Amino acid sequence: MRPLVRDSWQRSLKALATPAGLTSSSLAPPVVWESRELAQLRRDHPLAAIMPVITKLLVQPSHDTGLLVAVGDEHGRLLWVEGDSAARRDGENINFTTGADWSEAVVGTSAPGTALVLGKSVQIVGQEHFNPAVHSWSCTAVPVHDPDSGSVLGIVDITGGPDAVGANTLSLVQASVAAAEAHLHIQRLERRADLRSVSGKAGRVPAAAGKPLYRDSLQILGRDQGLLHVAGEAVTLSERHTEILAVLALHPDGLSAGELTDKVYPEGTSLTSIRAEMVRLRKLLLSVAPTLVPDSRPYRLPRALVVDAEQVRNYLDRGAHRLALNIYRGEVMPRSLAPAIEGLRNRVAVQLREAILNDASPEVLLGYLRLPEAADDVEAWRTALRLLPPRSPKRSAVVAHVEALEV
Repeated sequence: MRPLVRDSWQRSLKALATPAGLTSSSLAPPVVWESRELAQLRRDHPLAAIMPVITKLLVQPSHDTGLLVAVGDEHGRLLWVEGDSAARRDGENINFTTGADWSEAVVGTSAPGTALVLGKSVQIVGQEHFNPAVHSWSCTAVPVHDPDSGSVLGIVDITGGPDAVGANTLSLVQASVAAAEAHLHIQRLERRADLRSVSGKAGRVPAAAGKPLYRDSLQILGRDQGLLHVAGEAVTLSERHTEILAVLALHPDGLSAGELTDKVYPEGTSLTSIRAEMVRLRKLLLSVAPTLVPDSRPYRLPRALVVDAEQVRNYLDRGAHRLALNIYRGEVMPRSLAPAIEGLRNRVAVQLREAILNDASPEVLLGYLRLPEAADDVEAWRTALRLLPPRSPKRSAVVAHVEALEV
């Protein structure tokens, strides 16, 4: 068994029953979206912008080939399944259909789910699938990355018989995804140019109404001033506004003025401070992100806002250590003294360290050791020394670092 597949099976065994006890229906991927909800998700998801490219490069050539082309979101749920009509009917027998969840935690090893866990291209052949019901299928999946933030937006997958993992299939899908990411990047540049032309401003471009090009998100890892992505634009916030927006994003049910004050300000601060700051934040958001202007009583965001620190925690909960490390840019707002931010900073740092030291591959662990907070972590460096093969060329550098720490 290939190491990549073995590691995936071990993760699957932790989350699911043993393969010997499975039946063809026991791991049937659940359909998590009905047609009406799916249509709305397709319209709003950033992957909608790349579908013309995927259709032209992969879907149209797949007719009469026995192959399916699937596009899934960042959690492994299939938004589109197109391609050969006979293969689509066969795919319905294993629930390889739109709206179904093909994440590794739900169905075990498969190219879409495993590619998302690893954050890289994956090919799974026949009986390498964890689910016996899928042993007659093969698949190739490639993650799609956001051209601005670098986070994973989803996957593009080719599924079918032996041709789905043919010698040229991986290169074809990777090239198609690269073209799709370039298309998305160009769309955003054109949109920004149009907005500058309309606004007549050379500085910050206000957010425009209409469908966003990618999900609203807030980056607070490794930076004191948050970077707000909304409606295809990026806006740098002040430290205080970043703290408030992050706290509201992490409490979607809302907070009273007193609760928000306790989470953002030192003990003893009056409610006047948070109310004044909320007035300023609302004024800012009205100009750059009107769809995110908070409600009052309680203070609450009108729509979801993805916080990159929570993305890291979610990936770690799913065992996706490499993916979590890929988007980790350092500690949460290192200089912030806001109680809620300090708590989040500690939770993310501890969870990341424990997950990687206890369950990550040597390669991922070495990536973690490159972080500034790991430079003096003797236990982490000793763990790497224990995991690395005796003849690994990377071992000498780790030995030297451990010796330097122990002097």
